[in-house]
Amino acid sequence: MFDRNFIVLELANILAGPVTTMAFAELGARVIKLENPNTRGDATRGWKLVGEPAETDVSGYFSCANWGKESLAVDFTCPAGRELVHALARQADIVVASFKPGDEIKLGLDYATLAALNPRLIYGQVTAYGPDDPRPGFDAILQAEAGFTYLNGEPDGPPTKMPVALIDLLLAHQLKEGLLLALLKRERSGQGSHVTTSLLEAGVASLANQATNYLVGGVVPQRMGSEHPNIVPYGSILACADGREVVIAAATERQYRELVRAMDLAELADDPAFATGQQRVEHREQLLDRIRARAAELASAELAGRLERAKVPFGFVNDMAAVFAQAGAQRLLLHGEVDGRALRGVRSLAIGGDAAELVQPAPPPHFDQHREAVLGDLLGHDAAAIAALEAAGAFGRGTP
Repeated sequence: MFDRNFIVLELANILAGPVTTMAFAELGARVIKLENPNTRGDATRGWKLVGEPAETDVSGYFSCANWGKESLAVDFTCPAGRELVHALARQADIVVASFKPGDEIKLGLDYATLAALNPRLIYGQVTAYGPDDPRPGFDAILQAEAGFTYLNGEPDGPPTKMPVALIDLLLAHQLKEGLLLALLKRERSGQGSHVTTSLLEAGVASLANQATNYLVGGVVPQRMGSEHPNIVPYGSILACADGREVVIAAATERQYRELVRAMDLAELADDPAFATGQQRVEHREQLLDRIRARAAELASAELAGRLERAKVPFGFVNDMAAVFAQAGAQRLLLHGEVDGRALRGVRSLAIGGDAAELVQPAPPPHFDQHREAVLGDLLGHDAAAIAALEAAGAFGRGTP
């Protein structure tokens, strides 16, 4: 899709911006991650589980969003550092930035400034609440602000955050779409673009039927565990006789009737209380009690076999080991080596076919690993020029 002459500058950290730029690395672009030397780079380098090597700056968390990138330490607050970013922006196709609104202007790294240097530049700007709201935001907060935390959890339990940074990931998908549209526009007009989105907007745009159940039906959705407000049984988790859990999704009339027949509950197919989807929603617990009781009598393999033969959608509730035992998950694995230890990761793009040719990206970089390579290749700097930039503070205070 892209080649190494297509340059993406990442002026972002944590997850939303880095996931966005990692996608371009998987598509073959050269992605340069500009990291703050005064914090020793992206904060996620230090977000480690107990047992991770203390000496490495490539943590498991950092690895989820930084394959295929080159790292360069740049102090944006230093004049020499800003001039260096400006020089790189002249060569870039895309910049992805996630400054607190207004900080990018103070630093001279805003779209207007960089576009004056490079009119073809596409600038993707990430904020928490929008360009006019200076509040910082992290995913845990925005899951709550966008309604996900309120909706997630059991009916009698507390509101619960999703176990991944869902809003960051939703934003990354929105921003990628905007950047690709801007590239299409540039192909036609020759002009760059300013693409913006926020964590709040990405979250709200993804509320789907939960939003329209409120906007159209006037109903404030409540926590339902894994159940669906509009369909029964859908998302229902059934505990089988051997302790393994199966989730079912009977979304159509045919699937519902085939489900109850497959479970030897054929009388439920014609029960007037469950004759329509709306009646099944009304009598949800009465219906689910019957289905759960029957599932508890069957081994999970037997139930799975019955549902498969009846062509009723189902799946197992998998832990992470079981997830990556699946062929579809194996196809997404990345393999590399960092400091002599094997490293695995997972792609941010799950696309196949001939629309895009994905590359095998290099492992996540160490902090400031590619100083000489980036400055030599893109700006033609030799050792003396790089040393002069270091003396001027471009790489921060006390960087190696």
